[in-house]
Amino acid sequence: MSAVGDIIRNSRKIVVKIGSQTLSDDHGAVNEAAMHNIVEQLHELMNMGKQLIIVSSGAGICGVGAINKWHRKEDINYKQALCAIGQVELMMAYKELFGEYGVHVGQMLLSRDDFGDHMRNLHIRNTLFTLVDEGVVPIINENDSVSVEEIKIGDNDTLSALTANLWGADLLIILSDIDGIYDKNPKDNKDAELIEEVYDIDGLMLEIDSTGKSRFGTGGVVTKITAAEKVTEYGIPLILANGTKPDILRKIVAGTEKATIFYGK
Repeated sequence: MSAVGDIIRNSRKIVVKIGSQTLSDDHGAVNEAAMHNIVEQLHELMNMGKQLIIVSSGAGICGVGAINKWHRKEDINYKQALCAIGQVELMMAYKELFGEYGVHVGQMLLSRDDFGDHMRNLHIRNTLFTLVDEGVVPIINENDSVSVEEIKIGDNDTLSALTANLWGADLLIILSDIDGIYDKNPKDNKDAELIEEVYDIDGLMLEIDSTGKSRFGTGGVVTKITAAEKVTEYGIPLILANGTKPDILRKIVAGTEKATIFYGK
C-alpha cells in the first residue's frame, strides 16, 4: 500500500486529465492500445464507486491521424482545423471504448472565458452534476478550434484544475509522460530523483529544473505545478503519474508504482 494509493481509494469524485503524450506513440499517432488500457482502468475505478470526469487532450493528434496530409502545416488555421476534425475522432474513440462497458460519454468544449462568468460557471457545474449523477462520463477539452492561445501554449492542465474546483472534486489525477516531479530533468540527468510528496509548492519551484516539454504535448512541468497550486488552494490533492505506462492507475493503487502527490492545504 502507499499514500498515493490510499488517496485514490478514499476519493469518490475524481477528475482525470489525460495528456496528448499519453495518447500518442513515438511518431505522434494515436496509440489505440494505450487509450484502451486507460479507459479499462477508469471503468475499474467506476466499479469501485468512483465518479469520474475526464479532461482529455489529443484532438490535434487525432486530427493528424484522420487527415495526415496537413501534419506539416504550421499555419494556425490548419492547426485549428485539425483539432476540429480530431475532436470528432477523439470522442468517437471514447464513445466506443466506454461503450464496451455500457457507459455513455458526453462532450463539453470549454474555454478560459467560460470559467470567468458566474452564469456560465453555474450552467457548467449543473451540467457536470447531471451527467455524473446519471452515470455518464463527461469528457472535457479546450475548444481548440477557436482558442489560439491553447494551441500555442496548452493549458489543459489548468483546465482540469478549474474543472476540479468547480465540481468540488476530491482528487485530480494528471496522466503525463513522466513519473512525477523530479529535482532535475530526468531525460538529461541520470541522477534525477523523484519527489513523491509535495507540501510546499513555492519551495519546490525554487529547487527543481522545470524546463522541457514533450514533442507532441503543448504543456510542460510548469503547467502541472500551476494546476497543483490551483487545486491545493481548495484542499484538493493532485497526483501526477506516468500515463504512458500500462496499468499505471492499477499499479499506483496497489502500491507498485510511484507518482508525485501534491497535498491540499
